[in-house]
Amino acid sequence: MTSKISVQKRETGTPHSKLTELRGQGIVPGVVYGYQTETTPVAVSEIDLIKTLRESGRNGVINLELDGKTLNVVLSDFQRDALKGSFEHVDFLAVNMSDELEVAVAVHLIGESPGEKEGGVVNQPNREVTIKVKPADIPDALEVDVANLAIGDTATVGDIRGTVSYEILDEDDFILVSVTAPRSQDELDELETPTGDEAQPEVIGGEPANDQKEE
Repeated sequence: MTSKISVQKRETGTPHSKLTELRGQGIVPGVVYGYQTETTPVAVSEIDLIKTLRESGRNGVINLELDGKTLNVVLSDFQRDALKGSFEHVDFLAVNMSDELEVAVAVHLIGESPGEKEGGVVNQPNREVTIKVKPADIPDALEVDVANLAIGDTATVGDIRGTVSYEILDEDDFILVSVTAPRSQDELDELETPTGDEAQPEVIGGEPANDQKEE
């Protein structure tokens, strides 16, 4: 089911104080751009946005209503408040449903690894892959079954490329999951032993940090 959401135009070049005021009212500033669409600043209810994303998923196609027109869009990007978790800004990309897109999708592990049952450690060095697919066929995630992975085994893009109906753009040796042997007690003890190379304290009164802002 395709989700729907309604947005309103907002003024170009909205001052920061106005954006803060909008967010305080539960309104998220954003922008719509892409296929047959002029770049348009918009505002959307955060409650409606959250509800829509729950229905459509992170990569689902959304019917976006703007000025009496309906656009097929996907959520291209977003920013969230690091402390509150609230949405700060959203980017909607208008898409042609007949054209393929390059999108990043999450990698989800399914099953239980025999290696993990034996005490091994399941590692997931890469949690996203980039795929090329039509908008209506974008999956919620790429599922990787670890049920056959013993200690020392890995699963790469090359191992699962032929099991999906879309093109994965990452290289075959792109590692998705590995199962490693648990560290011995001696190795753990080594990690806890001081090496003498600990960081030295910062000299007070030295050069200011590059990101220090002037008052």
